[in-house]
Amino acid sequence: MQVTEESANGLERKIIVQVPAEKIDDAVNKRLQSLAKTARINGFRPGKVPLQVVRKRFGGQVRQEVLGDVINESYQEALQQESYRPAGMPSIEPVLKAEGEEETTEDEASFKYRATFEVFPEITVADLAGKSVEKTVASVEPADLDEMIETLRQQRLEWTEVDQPAADGDQVTMDFVGSIDGEDFPGGTANDAPLVLGSNSMIPGFEDQLIGVSKGDQKTIKVNFPADYRAEDLAGKEAEFKITVHAIKQSELPVVDEDFAKAFGVEEGGVEGLRADIQKNMERELGQSLENLNKQAVMDLLLESNDFDIPGSMVKEEIGRLRQQIVEQMRGQMPGSTETPDFADELFQADAERRVKLGLLIAEIIRKNELKADPDKVRSTIENIASSYEDPKQVVDYYYGNAEYLQNVEGLVLEQQVTEWAMQNATIVDKPMKFKDVMNPEKPADEQQETNAG
Repeated sequence: MQVTEESANGLERKIIVQVPAEKIDDAVNKRLQSLAKTARINGFRPGKVPLQVVRKRFGGQVRQEVLGDVINESYQEALQQESYRPAGMPSIEPVLKAEGEEETTEDEASFKYRATFEVFPEITVADLAGKSVEKTVASVEPADLDEMIETLRQQRLEWTEVDQPAADGDQVTMDFVGSIDGEDFPGGTANDAPLVLGSNSMIPGFEDQLIGVSKGDQKTIKVNFPADYRAEDLAGKEAEFKITVHAIKQSELPVVDEDFAKAFGVEEGGVEGLRADIQKNMERELGQSLENLNKQAVMDLLLESNDFDIPGSMVKEEIGRLRQQIVEQMRGQMPGSTETPDFADELFQADAERRVKLGLLIAEIIRKNELKADPDKVRSTIENIASSYEDPKQVVDYYYGNAEYLQNVEGLVLEQQVTEWAMQNATIVDKPMKFKDVMNPEKPADEQQETNAG
């Protein structure tokens, strides 16, 4: 077998692989001889079909099968012989003799094909000495714990009907019908709708005009939809709502006592046991969020510090995976839908390139530094995952009994070890943050309040 590199452009390689014709002929003959033993052809007993008859009937098909096998086998041999590290599948095409082209003695008895493929880039990991990375640090403070308990109280909020005018913070249960220029509009009608005054869940001006209403009241209010309202046919228009009030309710927060603790599954230890349990959960969630934030900061630094070409075939594959993830998410949100959205590659291009580049870079750091997933860190990661389940031991045993799940955790641990390696080699700049800011990053300012009134 002869291998000739035809061209090398960036990461793309084109090679010509030349296989002796006798190798193909021998393989074809062996397969035809084997087929003759089992072939059933009218006029001949099984196993007694002459080879020339088998060749005439099946020769073309067998030759194509053999060529496919020869190409697969010789391509792998060519990669090994020339020390290529292919990224993705090759494009294969036979090399035919051009009209008027003379054959050499060597070519007369050979089969040639062209393989076009990309190779992995040669990566030299940049020295991080002198470069800095921000490390987010935070802790669970007593005020954070108090705020979380208050949130749990709000979740157990009870509403009691009262016979008095509605005030800020009260819940009004009502029917309403919205219209614009005397015509009802879609989404502007609701029955027995509960609304907490002051929650700002309706368009501006709606809730303010319900202050002071009582059970049984009927009232008409006018409001203006914001100019940037999400429904363009309603944006900037004045609307009228006819309202019928069915009930006024006031909230009552539960007392934080032993019964409150039991409501959250704490059977022993009362309030102190509840606080300890909540703090443990908060610290676990904070630790995970800090790990993710700091890993993100390290990955950004690695990308900024290392520049190399990435195989387009790998980016294309990653785009396909990202697209499939979005399609599956949409199907989950719209059960029964048979439509498959057609998303353009450009929507995923930047994210796919980042993922591919990081994957190659992390793999090279792991290889260069001979990193192995620390068994103790793997176990602690699994135990941390399992701690939020009712039977942690069962979850731990499941992970260690499932090779795929265990491999996924080992991958996460290796990424964390790469993060630690980078932080050991770069300059760390602490970035103190509050618990709530780490756990609840600010949302974009342009996110608008939505309402069921349109």
